[in-house]
Amino acid sequence: MVGRQRHHDRPGRNCLRGRDRAVSQSEGTQGITEQDIADFLANTPGFFERHAELLATIQLTHPQGHRAVSLQERQAEMLRARIKGLEQKIMEMIRHGQENVGIADRLHSWTVALMRTPAAADLPKVLTRELRHQFMIPQAGLRLWGVAPAHAEAEFAQAVSPDVKSFAASLTQPYCGINSGFEAARWLGEAESGGTATSLALIPLTREVEVDGVRQQQSFGLLVLGSPDPTRYTAEMGTEFLARIGDIASAALTRLLDA
Repeated sequence: MVGRQRHHDRPGRNCLRGRDRAVSQSEGTQGITEQDIADFLANTPGFFERHAELLATIQLTHPQGHRAVSLQERQAEMLRARIKGLEQKIMEMIRHGQENVGIADRLHSWTVALMRTPAAADLPKVLTRELRHQFMIPQAGLRLWGVAPAHAEAEFAQAVSPDVKSFAASLTQPYCGINSGFEAARWLGEAESGGTATSLALIPLTREVEVDGVRQQQSFGLLVLGSPDPTRYTAEMGTEFLARIGDIASAALTRLLDA
């Protein structure tokens, strides 16, 4: 005999080794767990190469019925499901991309309308009118403070409470949520579709000033968008686009301020 033959202490025992222990086939299924089998197959990548015939004989239950299918069919079904999921994600990305293009086009049109307004006194009216038109916003209004004397009697320069000014100064980003009795909601009136605003977006209007040699943002107004739909503006929605509206509106409306 060449070499040395290794004998088990019990005949007819083959061992299925998991990560932590060996399980004897003679112990029956009572001593083997599903995890043992999963560990064995995971740690023995060549098993199905040496036993390729098993791939054709293993029968699994179809996920959408009770008929038996082969392992290859089940794998193909899983692959089709993954492909379908990826297709849905791609379509979602395309849809969002198309929506973003549409928003960018409307933002461009709104900005152009502001730039084409020759008289500074007309800017608040054009700004709110074009916002409603371009973005289908039911209600829009604004108030400015610190305006030049020539505009002091205009509707957009009507006095606001110290609370409004303090609130605008405290905003680092637009506020979105339910209208809980905000003073700014009274600037809106009734929507053309009927009803008062139940949800609001409050956007601070700011300019850069120098205080003690330090450049900082100073609020000079508040832009309010309203809707009778309580879900139009919510605390969970993103505010990046509204912040851009605020930046553009602020840049345009500084023409009305007292130097």
